[in-house]
Order: sequence, then structure tokens, then C-alpha cells
Amino acid sequence: MRATRLRAVIAAGAVTALTIGLAGCADSDRDNGGGEGSASGGTFIFAGAGDPKNFDPIFNDDGESFRPIRQLYDTLVTHKPGTAELVGGLAESWENDPSGKVWTFKLRQGVKFHDGTALDATAVCANFDRWYNMKGEAAQSQMIYYQDVFGGFAGSPDAVYDNCKAQDASTAVVTMKKYKGAFPGAFALTAFSIVSPEAIKKYDGDTVTQNGDSFSYSAFANEHPTGTGAFTYGGWNKATGEITLNKNPDFWGDKAKVDKMIIKIIKDENTRKQELRAGTVQAIDYPAPADRKALAGEGYKVLDRPAFNILYLGINQKNPKLKDLRVRQAIAYALNRAQLVQTKGPGGAAVADQFLPSTVLGYAPDVQKYEYNVDKAKQLLSEAGATGLTLNFYYPTEVTRPYMPNPQEIFTVLANDLQAAGIKVNGVPRPWNGGFKDDVQQFGKQDLHILGWTGDYNDPGNFVGTFFGRAKPEFGDDAMTEMFTAIGKADATVDQAGKKTAFEQVNRDLASKWLPAVPIWHAPPAVVTTKNVEGLVPSPLTAETFNTVSLTK
Repeated sequence: MRATRLRAVIAAGAVTALTIGLAGCADSDRDNGGGEGSASGGTFIFAGAGDPKNFDPIFNDDGESFRPIRQLYDTLVTHKPGTAELVGGLAESWENDPSGKVWTFKLRQGVKFHDGTALDATAVCANFDRWYNMKGEAAQSQMIYYQDVFGGFAGSPDAVYDNCKAQDASTAVVTMKKYKGAFPGAFALTAFSIVSPEAIKKYDGDTVTQNGDSFSYSAFANEHPTGTGAFTYGGWNKATGEITLNKNPDFWGDKAKVDKMIIKIIKDENTRKQELRAGTVQAIDYPAPADRKALAGEGYKVLDRPAFNILYLGINQKNPKLKDLRVRQAIAYALNRAQLVQTKGPGGAAVADQFLPSTVLGYAPDVQKYEYNVDKAKQLLSEAGATGLTLNFYYPTEVTRPYMPNPQEIFTVLANDLQAAGIKVNGVPRPWNGGFKDDVQQFGKQDLHILGWTGDYNDPGNFVGTFFGRAKPEFGDDAMTEMFTAIGKADATVDQAGKKTAFEQVNRDLASKWLPAVPIWHAPPAVVTTKNVEGLVPSPLTAETFNTVSLTK
């Protein structure tokens, strides 16, 4: 593909730092390559760990929703399978001007949406304009990725997007109001998948309503998702917990090898494992740490992904007591994170001292560390006048995340640590979608919570910018304008050496001056398949597509 020097520099290091191959299944049967006995057709059943929210990419930000979405849609830019290297998606090539504000995409020709309409520059621009001009507080509140990357909507002084023009049918030119370091990596975000403009109109795609703490979505999002992906939507049977995806015979790329894929929602970890052993599913995600070696020993393929994620304990400064830095530092000192990693972490997990992996630009090895020290925690609480503190600690149920294999167990260990330091903890378990995520990220009901992130692309803004680049209910940090400004300036630095220096200082200050959350660990998640599954390529971004999967006879 064509690429300017700026794009090449931004992406530098992504390939070497995050490349994995089929040899990543070191603990397993390595035959992963479509050899003798491989066959096309059949149904591939993957055990999902939780319900998706809906199937409209722009209104989602979690992995369980993105798993089916990635099969149904495509992005302009994507990743080479098994790596974080940027390659062409719906755009065969792209380039930017020297300012980094004007991006020109050369689109693949002959691509059609599942409804038969053409993928062209007008359709691409309709997507960018749709996001920018989205109306309604309810809809905008659910566009977390858009706000993180594009800053705001039409009329907002923080908006990054300016316009998109169809230069011709196969050339879309996207102009930004200012340079942002997220690009071009952010063009590969699943949330920015390109959808059919005609289907959006037909099925009222922009309609999002809120009733109390609940959100409702359109017929497009729930029943008629329409993209260009390798699979088409076949329905979600909520009674059986099965999402059906059918092979798209008109897919522009490598067509799916199976006729059908089913994502079977199995929220209990042990049940997923049992169904794998029974052969009623062919793949499970995020096995418990203790199960990885056992399943490999039984002949299942355990495919490791690199640890490109973070688990953190979020602290909501809406609680006046938590506005005091000393209280937040006390919480950090109270946590025995090294023991948590040893007892509950997946193999290869490591204690985190900042909010991005060491392979990402801007990682600072000299940040302030918070070694386990109960006495120090108690001293800081006393100095802050916060002895006898009681906090509501929210954690998700019925879900397993790549950075959080068992939320209940992790909560229990952390809560015990806090109580040993004199902080009373009220545990508040909530279901993942329609409960925990809304309570934490939309309404800010919690004092503490556990949550995390798997990186979408190799850039510091995708980690610390996503978390702390603007005020969020999750952290109740509206007054931390110094933090928002510093992150914004670092992200807007075009020179990569200057950007590295700026983000290193941001990470130092996050640890010593601001501490809106406490980093817990980086953990390598795995995916496990039966012996007859061939061609599944694990992604360091947990962004697998399944058109490569075949089943042996």
C-alpha cells in the first residue's frame, strides 16, 4: 500500500512488538494448518462469554459485542492476521498529507454491502457524517470510542472531524480539524466499521432511547445489521443464547470456509469448559489459569495471545473522600498485587505499574511504584481524615474478559486487601451489559470498580487517552483539567521523539500526581479449540475474524 513517512513512523514498532504466529500455541497440538483431512463447510460453534449489547458498531465498546460485529462488518484499515500491523481493509491503500490532517482512501472496487448496495466513497463519507452529526444525548452517550478518538460532535469546539468528500467513486478524502496521533491506527477500530447507509435509513439506525438506566436500540442494531463482512446476520435466539452468522458468498476477500458460525453465549466459565469437552462447542475464550495446562494435556489447542492489555481498579472522585490524593494512594498501597498475580493471574501475567504495556511508545520505567504496604495505607488514610471509610465496590458478573478471567475472585482478593487496611467494602455485583457497564461508565454510581482494556492499536493515546483524556463518569475526574490538557498535548505532538517524551511524563504524573485508578496487571489471554479446528489465528488485539477457520472431518 502507499504510505507517507508520517504513517510509517506512527506504526513503527507495532509489527515487531505484537507479531504472533501459529507457533504461539506452545502448550498445544501445533497442527493448525489445513492439512490432510481438512474440509470446507459445516458449522463452527464458538462459546461467547457474555451477551452483546447490539450489532451496530458505533454504539459498542466491549469485546463480546465486537466478536460478532467483526464478522459482519469491515473497517477501512485493518490488521494483518496475528499481528498489530496495519494493512488495507475496505481501503486498498491510504495516505495523508504532511500535516496529518487530510487522509485519502483508495477503496476496493466491486464491494457490496449485504443488502446489495455498493460500497463507494459516498457510502464511506455517509458513515463519517453520521457519526459526527449524531443527535440525541442517549445516542451520543453510547458512542464512547467516537468521543475518545474524535473529541466531540457537530458544534463541539473539541471535535476533530471536519468533513469527508467523495473525490470519485473509489476515493474518499477525510479532513480533520487538527492532527491526532490516533490515526491511522484508529481507522481500524471495530467501532468505526463501515455500515450500509441505506440500511441505516431503512431501519432507523440512529434511534437510541433511554428509560432510566436502560438503553434501547434500533431495528438496524438489533435485527438488521448490514455490513460488508465475511458473514451475514442470521439472527439471535435469546432463548438458546445463540447468534447465527451465515457465510457471505459475495464477500470481497477470502470467503469463509465454514457454511455457518454460531456464537453460543455461555456465561459460566465451567460450563464453557464442559461444553468444549463434550464437543458441543469447538472453541472457548479466556480459560481459567488453572485450566490452560489441563486442557493442553488433554489434546486441546491452547492458542496464546501476547499480553496487550491492562486490568485496573477505578476510583470515582465523585465521592468527596476520594478526591484526596492521599486516599487514592492509600488504596494503591493496600493492594497486594504481586500475590494477586501469583494466585489468580493467567500464566505469564505481570504486575502493572502504569496503564499501558512496556511495548507501547511513552512507557516510563521510572514511574512512582506502589509496593504493598498496609501500614503506609493506614497512615495516609489517617492523615487524610478518612479512617473508617466505607466504599461501594462494583464488579461484573456472568462474564470473563481477556484481562479479567474471574471478576468475582479478583474482587474478593482486592476487597480483602482493602479491608485489612481499614476500608470497609460493600460489594455490588452487576451483570456486564445492561448493568455494570452502564452503572460505571454512564452513571458513575460506584466508588471503586474493576475494569480493563485490550489495546486496539499500538499507540499510547489508545490506552491513557482513552481512559483519562477527558472527563468521564467512570472516574468522576471532571476537575482534573491539567491531566486532560497534558494528554491532549501529548497526543497532538507530531514529532515522535517529542511524543514519546510527552507521554512518558504523562505516565509519571498519572502515577504520582493524579492517580485516577490503580493499574493491576497485564495478562496474556488464550483461546482454546478442539483438535478438528484449523486456521484460527489468535490476535494480540483479541480481534479474531473467523473466515479462516475450517473443520477437519
